[in-house]
Amino acid sequence: MRELLRRKKAGAQPLSLTFTKVNQVIRGWVNYFRISAMKYFLIKFSQWLRHKVRVVIIKQWKLPKRIYTNLMRINKALKCNISDEDIHKIANTRLGWYKRSTGHVINFLLSPKVLGISKADRPGLVDPLEYYLSRK
Repeated sequence: MRELLRRKKAGAQPLSLTFTKVNQVIRGWVNYFRISAMKYFLIKFSQWLRHKVRVVIIKQWKLPKRIYTNLMRINKALKCNISDEDIHKIANTRLGWYKRSTGHVINFLLSPKVLGISKADRPGLVDPLEYYLSRK
């Protein structure tokens, strides 16, 4: 999984390809290990996975201007009450990619609900815990 979500590798390929590969690995793991008790592991793994996917998405946007416009677009689509100033702070911060993706603004805008939405150009991200519980 770490190999799939490396910033260099995942940032250079389309998000649809990354999501497809990650979904295949998650489904394979859950189907293989579903007889064991792995609920606690999947809770922690789901958090880590969503964080790494947020890093890849922010890394693909690259420029502060593009990060700002995309976060504003998501903010308007979800009708959130996140201020322009907060989004501007996140877009123009000089923190690293991993640290930048820990903020509450990005965690709220790129929530599991948003990441799980399938679009025409990409599949939605499978939540490992929900998939595991549906297979039990």
